[in-house]
Amino acid sequence: MADKKINAPKIVCLGGGVGTSVLIRGLKKYTPNITVVTSMADDGGSSGRLRKAYNVMPPGDLVSCIAALTEDENKELSSLLTYRFPGLSRENKIIDGHKLGNIIMLAEMLRTKNIYKALEATKKMFGVKADILPASDQRTHLSAITKDGRRVHGETALDVARYAEPYGLKKIYLTPKAPKVNKTVLDRLKECDIIVSGPGDLYTNQLPVLIIPQIKEILLNKKCRKIFVLNIANKPFETKGFKAEDFIKSIDEHLGSFPFDTIIENNNLSPKIPSRYKKYKYIKPDSIAKGSYKEVIKDVVNMDFPIYHDSDKLAKAILENI
Repeated sequence: MADKKINAPKIVCLGGGVGTSVLIRGLKKYTPNITVVTSMADDGGSSGRLRKAYNVMPPGDLVSCIAALTEDENKELSSLLTYRFPGLSRENKIIDGHKLGNIIMLAEMLRTKNIYKALEATKKMFGVKADILPASDQRTHLSAITKDGRRVHGETALDVARYAEPYGLKKIYLTPKAPKVNKTVLDRLKECDIIVSGPGDLYTNQLPVLIIPQIKEILLNKKCRKIFVLNIANKPFETKGFKAEDFIKSIDEHLGSFPFDTIIENNNLSPKIPSRYKKYKYIKPDSIAKGSYKEVIKDVVNMDFPIYHDSDKLAKAILENI
């Protein structure tokens, strides 16, 4: 493992989902100063079921980040946290599909009656010291307006593309529109050296954090290196056919301007995308005509699972361009 220097950069990662876990799994080798801020709009899968059943904050993305930040020698603990119970019979219908880490976090939230105490207790159990924080102090609900004027409600509905083709998404919004943000989140953003958004689904992972007013204000005004990580491949429906400039345009329309000064793009399109994911298409690197953005175009793809980034390659690309 690389040495973690005392003067290592302070990095805040905004987003959620698999992309953020991939990112921080690589960054932890180079700096201990990582803060992760994840969306609280998740309402599907195990996390969504627990959110609805127990009226709690969705634990899924928080747990995935804890798993990603366990030390390398604790791979068993990381696997244990992310283990999902199989659905084999009617008798285990209640627990099937749940991630063990989500159950642990649920127990801590119910026991402590406080999301931050629950996070600290769970992190301590698994030897994680980094700040892993919800983007808001309350659950948020994600909605969208499609290009043909319909309204679609719920993160799950957007994630599974219930708006369908040929129409795409025009704008997403949260309810409440201005959820309260914890002071620690704001402090970490104000103190950091680098802010990173992505990789991850644009409309269901990244923008739900970026558009929160208190976070948006700091993001737009803070002077520091701000990096946007372009996805390896476009998600079917959500960003079908998008190029880098389309991601920039969407963020600009939601925030009033594109706040990132550096964009990381993958240029290795040689790995074959598995047939199971044949609807995912590589985003080809393309010179951006407008804006004073630094484009970092290099091989950051995971050769074994090429719709995702390689953690080590991505971390090095970021740290080489700060």
